[in-house]
Amino acid sequence: MTSPDPTLTADVAVVGGGLGGVAAALAAARAGASVVLVEECSRIGGQVTTQALPALDEHPHIESFGASASYRAFRDALRAAYGGTANPGGGWVSRLCVEPAVAQRVLDTSLAEAKVTVLTGLAPVAARVERARIRDVTLTDGTVLAATVFCDATERGDLTPLAGFATVTGSEGSDAYGEPDAVPGGPDPAAQQSFTWCALVEHHPGADFTGPAPANYAALRDRLGFDIAGWDGGVHRYRMFTDGPDGRPPFWTYRRLRATAPELAVLNWASNDCAGHDPLRDPAGAERAGRELTAAFVHWLRTEAPREDGGYGFPGLRLAPEAAGTSDGFAEAPYLRESRRIVVDTPVTGHDLAPVDGRARARHLSGSLGVTWYHVDLHERTGHPAPVYRETAPFTIPAAALVPAGAENLLAAAKNLGATQVAAAAYRVHHGEWAVGEAAGTLAARAVRDRRPVNAVDDPAFLLAVQRDLVAAGVPLAWVADVDLDHPRFAAVQLAAAHGALEGERAATLAVDPDRPAGPADADAARRAATALGADPSVVDTDRAFGAVLEDLTR
Repeated sequence: MTSPDPTLTADVAVVGGGLGGVAAALAAARAGASVVLVEECSRIGGQVTTQALPALDEHPHIESFGASASYRAFRDALRAAYGGTANPGGGWVSRLCVEPAVAQRVLDTSLAEAKVTVLTGLAPVAARVERARIRDVTLTDGTVLAATVFCDATERGDLTPLAGFATVTGSEGSDAYGEPDAVPGGPDPAAQQSFTWCALVEHHPGADFTGPAPANYAALRDRLGFDIAGWDGGVHRYRMFTDGPDGRPPFWTYRRLRATAPELAVLNWASNDCAGHDPLRDPAGAERAGRELTAAFVHWLRTEAPREDGGYGFPGLRLAPEAAGTSDGFAEAPYLRESRRIVVDTPVTGHDLAPVDGRARARHLSGSLGVTWYHVDLHERTGHPAPVYRETAPFTIPAAALVPAGAENLLAAAKNLGATQVAAAAYRVHHGEWAVGEAAGTLAARAVRDRRPVNAVDDPAFLLAVQRDLVAAGVPLAWVADVDLDHPRFAAVQLAAAHGALEGERAATLAVDPDRPAGPADADAARRAATALGADPSVVDTDRAFGAVLEDLTR
């Protein structure tokens, strides 16, 4: 790449170009800030490009509500690139599976249109901090990047500790917050989840791409017991290209990215989850282990995987470097399920995301800057092999989870938000990372415009200004099924809901029914929201349409 100028300045510097970083950069630019986006890898996009995982993990309502206008635009552009096909790859794990190159073109175009300066192949190596403010960051090529606000969207959460702010890794332990899915006892920083070094493979029936067994193949096969039949104790069984005996769809189409010949799939399965390594403190060692494991899994699939006809092996599986954008078909970077997490006064915990009897949403968290939803999905943790799959209720992104303790101009913008390991495992997927980044980028731009530190979100007036910026850009702050982005009362419902207006009768369903009058409990919740919004509680009238009441509260 061409070296940039020795020193760069911007209103907002986003360090890390995964989905969180891209969303942060787009949001800040949309709000009028000048933005520089820096990415360590050769391309931006993270999960959907360099990590070779563009089968989007999302919540079940994604096609109709629970996503911002920008995330919808991203999904629409992916489909438009395939002529409007709903799911070009046809992978059954997701409603939208595409090829990495398509995702890259869509994101590159969006950033170019937003006039974001993008630097690739660079990482932060030093940060100059004065009185809780980052003045500038030095990159690997010597470039010094100065900005008013910095967003840490790196895959490992690298910028925050580089700047001297506290982070946490692994599990806080069950003693900290009483989370049943935390590791027992006290904190265990080494108890990090497994990661996956994905590979892209094409299927060429009748061909033979079998080569020599990779190093340590037999030992890995014997120790890990490669399998495509299932990882859940035998409840479900899978076959390679046909439905399993209990009707489960094929392994091959799990994360298939291309449905036309030669078909293309990404290998991200329990068999190549790499556990027992530390990609945060020893990325080189983790890379060797992760790539070695995936190479062994590919060889097993070619030579020993059971076939439906009673034979063994699928030699027509070809590693696809063209699709992966690498020389060998392996991803450029690992898919990390967790990073360092910022330390905040009150992190989001698993309790905050749990279903609550009589409620359609998770418990109300103040200061919402966005919504997302996924189950708690904890893969094997070092020293704790049992995976965790825990249901959650639709939840939000509190502003306080984005500001590292003691920082004035630094924000978390990816998987590194202020949450416990348990809670972060529900924020980490594609849509969640985008939503966190969009919240951070919008907050960053407002802090620049108002000349305020980012921790001014403690000020209700500043918080409300950020929330108004978000809803004006089509970002939902609460889970509402029947007031879409183009509804005339979208902003009013979302702002009031973010301040607790849906804590009455309407807490039991995601539908708000804005034309129906408020019940007594709705009215009480609306009055409390009015106080939080600095509005007059006397405008709450149970004879009026609830949506009209909320509109008056948020004028």
